[in-house]
Amino acid sequence: MHPNSLARPSSLQEAAALQRALAQAVVLAGNPCGARYIGALDASHPTRFSKVKGPSVAVAVLWDRQAGGVLEVAAAQMDEAELFPYIPGYLSFREAPLYLAALARLSRPPEVLLVDGQGIAHPRRLGIAAHLGVYLDLPAVGVAKTLLFGRPEGALPLQAGSAVRLMDGEAQMGWLFRSRSGVRPLVVSPGHQVGMEESLALVRSLMGKTRLPEPLRWAHIHAGLQRRQANVR
Repeated sequence: MHPNSLARPSSLQEAAALQRALAQAVVLAGNPCGARYIGALDASHPTRFSKVKGPSVAVAVLWDRQAGGVLEVAAAQMDEAELFPYIPGYLSFREAPLYLAALARLSRPPEVLLVDGQGIAHPRRLGIAAHLGVYLDLPAVGVAKTLLFGRPEGALPLQAGSAVRLMDGEAQMGWLFRSRSGVRPLVVSPGHQVGMEESLALVRSLMGKTRLPEPLRWAHIHAGLQRRQANVR
């Protein structure tokens, strides 16, 4: 664990320097496909367009691959004033404290993290999945709904299950993955202690009938539910 890696930076220059330093600790090797307990992480934030205001909420869903379902759900919330500002490319400083608080409330630690966000498919090779993976010394994979960084190596076929490499020059950052036919692809990238091929294999093994892998789908559902409930209290 890197004890200062989630301290609130005083500037974007400090944040960028810390990301570059932590990226050197990322390990792009490992196969978590045999892990039983997956920790799926998603967050829900109010925006100026949101009908539901109130605090930001993060959810940790503990998914049991053997049972094929949700074993436990834990949530944490923080007010906007407590969080690092919303700045693309620096979201780990905003969301990681929320995720850590939610993970701490699970009755058992997960064996691997599946995070709604980027792994190394990031301008400084340290998205939220990579940041959390290095900090917690856990295998981690990022599954993002939008592309932040990288260039697809060719056109992605329309059929479900298709994937193309996501590149930065000659270096692979991850994958564009068509999880369902007729929907926008996901960005899958290893975060820590996971190989490139293995990151895609893990996500493929967790797909159900919707766009998102099942653990993340449930994390997304519970994050929205928890934020609506927090606003009512």
